[in-house]
Amino acid sequence: MKIISTRSLNSTIYQDSLKIRQKVFVQEQHVPNDLEIDEHENDCCYYVLYNEKLPLATARTYVTSDGGWHIQRVAVLQPYRQQGYARQVLKYIEQQALKQQIPYLVLGAQDQAQGFYLKLGFKVNGPQYLDAGIKHHEMIKSLPK
Repeated sequence: MKIISTRSLNSTIYQDSLKIRQKVFVQEQHVPNDLEIDEHENDCCYYVLYNEKLPLATARTYVTSDGGWHIQRVAVLQPYRQQGYARQVLKYIEQQALKQQIPYLVLGAQDQAQGFYLKLGFKVNGPQYLDAGIKHHEMIKSLPK
């Protein structure tokens, strides 16, 4: 397994990330494509976990106004779920954030995935909200300095 990141929308890594997102969010969860591809697309760092050359999982981050990292679009292709791939991507992102002394990670967790993020040390931060018709909660994880 290898995780590769990019900021280039012209890279194959970004294209692989986008394919995973399209399958998971647009096809499976019926998120409209115009919500899936959003105003942050150009400002993100994209992460893809590969098994050999096969892309299996992805996530993206962008820098918040106060210097944290907002994690979004965490997705694993259906046949490869429950094998720890999303955890590997999030741990990798956390390691990169620690190296850059990022103060915290924040994300909007679908409620059905909240337990997963709790196990990774995230805490619920605020009331439930709807995003693309799906129930979410903001979750945050403070990082040591």
